[in-house]
Amino acid sequence: MADGLQQLGIPATPERTEDIGGAVPTPVLTSRASLSDAAERIRPRNRTINRPMMREALKLADIAVAAIVSFLFLNAGGYSLLQSSVAAVLPFVFIPVVMSWGLRRADAYNLSFARPVSQMLLRSSIGSGLALAGLVVVVSLLYPARHTSIVLGAACLAFTFAVAVHAHVIVLFKVLTRNGVLSENVVLVGATPNARRLLQRNSESRELNIVGVFDDRLSRAPIAMGGVPVVGRLDDLMNWDRLPDIDRIIVTVTSDARVRVRQLVDRLRVLPQRVVLLLDLEGFDPESESLARIARSPAAYMSGAPDNLRRVVIKRAADILFGSLLLVLFSPILLATAIAVKLDSPGPVFFRQKRHGFNNQIIRVWKFRSMRHDPEAENRMGQQTVHRDPRVTRVGKFIRMTSIDELPQLLNVLSGEMSLVGPRPHAIGMTTEDAEVQGLVSDYAHRHRVKPGITGWAQINGSRGPVHSREEVRERVRLDMEYVNRASFWFDLFIMLATAPCLLGDWRRQR
Repeated sequence: MADGLQQLGIPATPERTEDIGGAVPTPVLTSRASLSDAAERIRPRNRTINRPMMREALKLADIAVAAIVSFLFLNAGGYSLLQSSVAAVLPFVFIPVVMSWGLRRADAYNLSFARPVSQMLLRSSIGSGLALAGLVVVVSLLYPARHTSIVLGAACLAFTFAVAVHAHVIVLFKVLTRNGVLSENVVLVGATPNARRLLQRNSESRELNIVGVFDDRLSRAPIAMGGVPVVGRLDDLMNWDRLPDIDRIIVTVTSDARVRVRQLVDRLRVLPQRVVLLLDLEGFDPESESLARIARSPAAYMSGAPDNLRRVVIKRAADILFGSLLLVLFSPILLATAIAVKLDSPGPVFFRQKRHGFNNQIIRVWKFRSMRHDPEAENRMGQQTVHRDPRVTRVGKFIRMTSIDELPQLLNVLSGEMSLVGPRPHAIGMTTEDAEVQGLVSDYAHRHRVKPGITGWAQINGSRGPVHSREEVRERVRLDMEYVNRASFWFDLFIMLATAPCLLGDWRRQR
């Protein structure tokens, strides 16, 4: 945290001034806004479409289009990718490589709302055009005229398609940004000049959807800043029912107040959201720097870890692939279990309980019903399962021992609410020793920084089922946090492969 503090260089205290102006008209507020006003500014999440994903998709599209064009011209010129010499094929192979390099060097993938469309298209044209022109020149010096003319045709068509693809993506990016689809929901802690600078830059770039400002010193804070209401104190934020819809918390208290910064960060660390200490925005150039990138700077992170797009994409792809295969593989067992549950006791086949998911969001988790039907249990857990629990049905006892009751959660995985591997989602109101488990361990909320899973590191290490003591809660959270810190595709694969043997060796454990 000291490194982050040293990078702050804005010596000032909150000003008692009226709201600043900006690119977005500032509404006239005559009284302090409420949390409901901030809630109205929250935009629905769309995790499928975001800025990093659009950039990576554009890079792949450029390479794919150039590769297809090169392949078509290669065959049209009478050459074969497999049968022709390496020297004959090499210029066509270099077309997508060189074009992608040129676009990167021209910064054509830096999509910015503040940058004009013409300027972004110019970067795309110069980057791809100069790179491909250089390749054609080299080919003309080393190859005969006929070969050069074919490469020139491929380069011209690849250039045309690249500019066309970039034009469509840029327009789409502008529309999605204007509609707020690409913006994270963010709250600021600290009504400071540092916050004012961030709000002013954001009014131009629209990279963040800042829904509200929180400050314990409300008597000094203005009613609004840059059109964003100052809505309450830190306690109001901590107890806000819409907090699960917030993606990031940015602390904007200045470096002069180091003790206050540490106190704020210590309180905010218990939340699953990523907490960022805002860096100094002096010298910020919106033409060359991304505001969202500054807000995501690893040096500024006080809680959580920077996003890893590759990890997210690989994990989601693995969930869809393996989840679909497992759903097909276990379909006979799912059908047989559904019939058995229905015949065993009155009530629905499935039990959909409210549980805490990613970022503390509330999700409905699918399970086969293994207890006597209790509609109230779907919303809140009143009592954990105990040995020889009279609520458990005959079929329920078997499917709980074998964990067959968890198989319908494959539907949660395919819908994106859960993952195959991750910390198990706990029910709302789950208690141990007459206290809610989330209050027993300070790091409890950190397990919600990743999607919950059907199985996890804690489960294959013996921490499965109910937790009846504080020590069991601490051990589960310790194992969950160990998974969060070590998470990778290969670690997930190991946990999936180890799940069945671990469950078979522990099948008598009471769940």
